[in-house]
Amino acid sequence: MFRKHPDNPIYGGSATGTLFDVTVARQADGTFRMDFSWRKNHTVAVAFSADGEHWTPPQSTLAPDPASGWEDMINRNCVLKIGDTYKMWYTGQARGHSFIGLAESADGISFRRVGKEPVLYPERPWEGASVMNPSVLYENGVFRMWYSAGETYEPNVLAYAESADGAHWRKSPINPIFVNAPQNAFEQDRIGGCQMIPHKTLGYLLFYIGYHDIDTACICCAYSKNGVTQFRRCRQNPLVIPTPGAWDADSCYKPSALYDEKHDLWRVWYNGRNGGAEYVGLAVKEGDFSERDFE
Repeated sequence: MFRKHPDNPIYGGSATGTLFDVTVARQADGTFRMDFSWRKNHTVAVAFSADGEHWTPPQSTLAPDPASGWEDMINRNCVLKIGDTYKMWYTGQARGHSFIGLAESADGISFRRVGKEPVLYPERPWEGASVMNPSVLYENGVFRMWYSAGETYEPNVLAYAESADGAHWRKSPINPIFVNAPQNAFEQDRIGGCQMIPHKTLGYLLFYIGYHDIDTACICCAYSKNGVTQFRRCRQNPLVIPTPGAWDADSCYKPSALYDEKHDLWRVWYNGRNGGAEYVGLAVKEGDFSERDFE
């Protein structure tokens, strides 16, 4: 359903080392911003592009703080610009656990932490040792977060929380809101890393990772009218799968999608893995999604 870019991977290589779990956003001037995890530095970073295919070199935006006790490494972030302030929700990891923190910036490059403690941490049995991979929208004065939870190496389920200020969150009482469908071989093991996108007719589109097993992943999609309940999976799942012998031969992870209304096409950026190396690829689908595309 999605056609991979012929020049994949479009970003990353031996010089950068592994780049993973991207979040791509279109800026007010029409250019693209990509926030991502930079494994060799244990930081999160940013790059910019005019066309979504050719990107500036990575710039670290927030470094680990081992003194905190919960962020020996940081990764898996998302960034929103609210007024004149950039807000970043990121994953901090230490001692086999993951937490979600908050940082802010005036320029979108240099971020400072908001407080010393996580704003979200694992506390429910189904959350296991980790909460991670925040995907945040700001709608009608409310921050809405979709996040992954469960094991630390790869999470298991998706959950939802709301906040008035982006720092104090109330988890949904019906969590987890989205779990794997074992009858689908491509997600029989678990699901993880998502992005939620408002859609003009469907309500909300959820792009997520489906795991056939712990080491084999693909990209899937579902929709929900309210983004929280009654999800319907895309009939064409999985949308992006590993290509044997290629740079993404083992797994296609963490989708970040944008719809181009002018050209009537969807782009999805993702990190692909072959062995230990992970870089960023791009896939494209002509035409929008409609209700008939879903089960």
